[in-house]
Amino acid sequence: MPLIIPKNLPAYDELQKENVFIMHQERAMSQHIRPLRILILNLMPTKIVTETQLARLLANSPLQVQVTFLQTATHSTTHTAPEHMKAFYKTFDEIKNERFDGMIITGAPIEDLDYEDVDYWEELCRIMDYTKENVYSTIHLCWGALAGLYYHFGIPKVHLDKKMFGVFEHRVTRPSNPLVRGFDEVFYAPHSRWAGLDRAAIDACGDLRILAESDVAGPMLLSTESGRQIFVIGHPEYDKYTLDKEYKRDVAAGKPINIPCNYYPDDDPSRDPLFRWRAHGYLLYTNWLNYYVYQDTPYDLNRLEALEK
Repeated sequence: MPLIIPKNLPAYDELQKENVFIMHQERAMSQHIRPLRILILNLMPTKIVTETQLARLLANSPLQVQVTFLQTATHSTTHTAPEHMKAFYKTFDEIKNERFDGMIITGAPIEDLDYEDVDYWEELCRIMDYTKENVYSTIHLCWGALAGLYYHFGIPKVHLDKKMFGVFEHRVTRPSNPLVRGFDEVFYAPHSRWAGLDRAAIDACGDLRILAESDVAGPMLLSTESGRQIFVIGHPEYDKYTLDKEYKRDVAAGKPINIPCNYYPDDDPSRDPLFRWRAHGYLLYTNWLNYYVYQDTPYDLNRLEALEK
């Protein structure tokens, strides 16, 4: 929650420069409070696992957050019971006339497919268009980030010779950005993907800012200047054992898979993995809710302005 202090207090300007969450007394007195409306398009096959992971991070803020889950109508899930989907998920047609403070578009294990070959690609494009007028800030995760960067900015994906799999060291490249407020200069984040990004295309795109990257895994956190479009190339939402389950699943299926990097002590899969990205995962979502949703979204969502290109 914000620290409320007089605007003319000498500390006010200094704290504001440091991106400390402050609010002057006049604004606090006139502020309207309501739950933040967050829409989650869950494209992961293990829907309940992903729901839990994201809900855990969103619940870390003292702000009230109301979550709506969205599914694609052009692709039916085979890993989650139909009763669950019917009870807790809506389709785009059911929410297309509503507005939301924020949205999360998850990843999906389909990096090997060209975007246009994904059976719900046209529907996803309609949803991504919808976000520009009806959502204040959207986080795109992993494959969702690759797809969003391609659709919005024409950034092509690059297929990898081997899976980017493990927990990698990243450095903050824009420490003044509110999204990385409180981050250590170097932090860890998990990756599990068969595709990456064309770095030259990112550098040539004047609309994008790289906020954090890895020498091994490449750009991890990107944003437009306004923060209304955010792209996370990785899985800070993963819990401690997600990579462990993925690794042992592939080993049991006889698929070629390397031991996840920097995950098991001494690279020994029989040992308990190290959970070294949890704090920054929580911080990323708390900063997003505080700085790019709560502070900037209008109280009346009908007054939400369309995203300018």
